[in-house]
Amino acid sequence: MLVVVKNIGTNIILMGLLLSVATACSKHAQSNNVVVNPPSDTTQGNVQNCTKCIILAEQLQQRVAIADVNLQKIIWEWKPELSNVKPEHLAWFSDVSDAKLVYNGKYLLATASGGGVALIRIADRKTVFYAYAGGNTHSAEILPDGNIVSASSTGNYLTIFKVDTTLNPAAVYSKNIATEFGHNVVWDNKHQVLWSAAMNKLKSYRYNFNCTQPDLTLLETISIPGTEAHDLFPVYGTDSLWLTNTTNVYVFDTDTKQLVLANTPQEDIKSISSGPTGFPVIISHPKEQWWTDEIPDISGKSIFKQSGLKIYKARWLIVNTFSYPAGDSIKQCR
Repeated sequence: MLVVVKNIGTNIILMGLLLSVATACSKHAQSNNVVVNPPSDTTQGNVQNCTKCIILAEQLQQRVAIADVNLQKIIWEWKPELSNVKPEHLAWFSDVSDAKLVYNGKYLLATASGGGVALIRIADRKTVFYAYAGGNTHSAEILPDGNIVSASSTGNYLTIFKVDTTLNPAAVYSKNIATEFGHNVVWDNKHQVLWSAAMNKLKSYRYNFNCTQPDLTLLETISIPGTEAHDLFPVYGTDSLWLTNTTNVYVFDTDTKQLVLANTPQEDIKSISSGPTGFPVIISHPKEQWWTDEIPDISGKSIFKQSGLKIYKARWLIVNTFSYPAGDSIKQCR
């Protein structure tokens, strides 16, 4: 199937969603020195009370971080060596590549290019589950029964895990499913399918809901323009998905299966995230190699900046209603 691509013009944020660009926050005092100290104010209460925070996959300090946009400071971080990750598994979490808010805002699901996948409780930074996918893991997703699927670009596969916290992380059940250039996975709760963009195709999968031997079956393959599809993430408040590749940003309507060209900076967007009114669409665009020290909105206004950081992806700290039901709580498939 080949979708019809339309340019939605300057009023992108389609279907009545969009999004007034917020006034740019005052810039944090900048220094030529790299910030290497842990944040001084990292209580869970501050995360809970934050009115405008972003989640960062930050590779300078190999961590997941939460930054308060109004304060222009990092208020929370997770580092594997300061959590309960075993020393022999720390290398799995080199170059953190993504982090998503899951389970009604109480947990983060993170991946790293070293191959690790981790479910992290925000309250105490405990890694409640982690496992190894390998192959330069770029993203992961929680399935409705609590099992996890990830995407890896080296080796070209998705990995589906049975989440079992009683087992050694190296011993959990997993299965690889071949795909191209695995960079993303998103559960669609309305349609009960998993979406993953693979090079120049968008694929949907059916989940078998088998707790002990989870698996995916390919349902549909949709051709998309361009190549090297990278980020796939819900457009806040709609039944659509952002999709980025090396040259463009698109919005895919999961009901009509139509793809439209978004009016955003077009090249090499590593992540894109939107929110309700007052939350501008933010992007991560590399300043060097694959990282940046600044997250702008789509008009180019700086939303968060801390000199010296190596941010790979950034997402608003907002509950994802596209993928998860209201009040979703942590579960382990039995």
